Amino acid sequence: MDVNARIEDQLKSHDVLLYMKGTPDFPQCGFSGQAVAALKAVGKPFAYFNIFEDEEVREGLKTYSNWPTFPQLYVKGELIGGSDIVIEMYHSGELAELLNQIPAESD
Repeated sequence: MDVNARIEDQLKSHDVLLYMKGTPDFPQCGFSGQAVAALKAVGKPFAYFNIFEDEEVREGLKTYSNWPTFPQLYVKGELIGGSDIVIEMYHSGELAELLNQIPAESD
């Protein structure tokens, strides 16, 4: 399976997916930590993928998303953006509004 197909499978498997450096409990960069903090503050569940665990996905995402940096937040398969956008959306209330549209039984 090529990397784009792997990424698409991951995105189809999770309504909210954060590609990040490290894990939510141990982010390995400040930007990933800030994105996690915003998502946790909203209080909705989210999945994550540690890009340090898979070089092919890490490099493939840069092309797939046309977004060269991490973290990258996807909701319902759509790229929302990096930590700056996630933080801005959190402060404006847009992040909660977006995530509250997803049924509770979903990721």
